[in-house]
Amino acid sequence: GVTGAFLPWSIVMALQHDLLPVVKDMDPRDTEAIHDKIWWTLNTRTYTGVISNALAALDIALWDIKGKEAGRSVAQLLGGHKNYSDTYITFGYPFFDHDQLVEYAEKFVDEGNTRLKMVVACDKGGWREDARRIRTVREAVGSDIDLMIDANYKFTPVEARLLCREIEDLNLTWFEEPLHQNDARALANLRSRTNIPIAAGQMEGHRWRIRELVEKEAIDILQPNCCYNGGYTESQKAAHLSQTYNLPIANGGGWPIFNMHTMAGLMNGTWTEFHWGMWQAGQRFFKGAPGPENNQVVIPDKPGLGFEPDYDMLKDSLVKDPENLMEAGMLTNREVITKA
Repeated sequence: GVTGAFLPWSIVMALQHDLLPVVKDMDPRDTEAIHDKIWWTLNTRTYTGVISNALAALDIALWDIKGKEAGRSVAQLLGGHKNYSDTYITFGYPFFDHDQLVEYAEKFVDEGNTRLKMVVACDKGGWREDARRIRTVREAVGSDIDLMIDANYKFTPVEARLLCREIEDLNLTWFEEPLHQNDARALANLRSRTNIPIAAGQMEGHRWRIRELVEKEAIDILQPNCCYNGGYTESQKAAHLSQTYNLPIANGGGWPIFNMHTMAGLMNGTWTEFHWGMWQAGQRFFKGAPGPENNQVVIPDKPGLGFEPDYDMLKDSLVKDPENLMEAGMLTNREVITKA
C-alpha cells in the first residue's frame, strides 16, 4: 500500500524503548516533572533530534490528557489568550514551475486566504531564479497579500544577502530560516543588512538554542514548533522568553492542528502555518481536525486537543517493519498536493 513518510521510525522506537519506560509510573498531568526526568535521564548533554522529537510526541499526548481531565482545551491550559489563531498557507513548492506557482497562489487567494508562503533555495538557477519566482508570485497576487519565503536553512550568508537585495522592493512579511545551521551570528548580520524581517526557530530542539537566536538579535519572529522542540512544555518556555524581548511567535514547520493551540493560547502567539502536505496528512489521520476559514482556525470547543486519531486509518497505514520502509510506496509532498 501507499504510506506517508514524515518523521523517522527512530522516533517511534525512542518512545517505545527509551522514553515510556522512564515515565511509566508517573502522573501524566505532571508535565514539568516528566519533561525534567526525561531530559536528565536521556539527554544530559542537551542534544536535539530524535530525543526532542520523541519527547514532543509524548508531551503533546500528556497535554491532551491534562485537557481532558480538566475539561479545557490545550490552548486554554497554555493561557487561553484567545480561542482562535490567524493562519497562513504554505503553497509554493520547489517542484512548481512559474505557471504552477501563479495557479496555486491565485487559487488560495480566490478562496479568501490573504497570507501565503513559498519555498526558495530550490536549486533551480540559484538565488537569481528564486528572485524571479518570488517576483512572479508577488505580481500575480498583488501588494495586499502577505507573502513569506522559506529557505529551509539552505543559503550561505552571501547568497541570502544577494537575494534580499534583489527582492527588498517586494514588501515580504518575513524570510524564514535563510541560513545554514540557523547560525545566530550570521543571521544577526543578515538581519542588520536587510529590511526583510527574519524568522527562525522551528527546528530547534530546546530552549537554549532558541535563547541564542533571541539574545543575539538574530530574528524578528520566533518560530517554536511543538512537534520538534519537546512539545507544549518547551514551546511555552520559548514563547515566554521571546515575549520578554517583545518578539512575536509564529508557527513554522507545519503540523497546524497541534501548533494552533500554542498560537491561540499564548499572549504573543500570531499565525499558524497550514502547510498543504502536513495539513492533508492531519486530515487523514485525525477525526475532527479543523482547517482554516477566513484566515483563521478556531480551536475546537472540546477538551484536550479537540480531535481524535482515526485508528482505522492508522492501522491501515502502519509499516510494521522499519527495514521495509524503503520498499513501501512513499507518498511525497508532491503527491499530496496534486491528489488533494
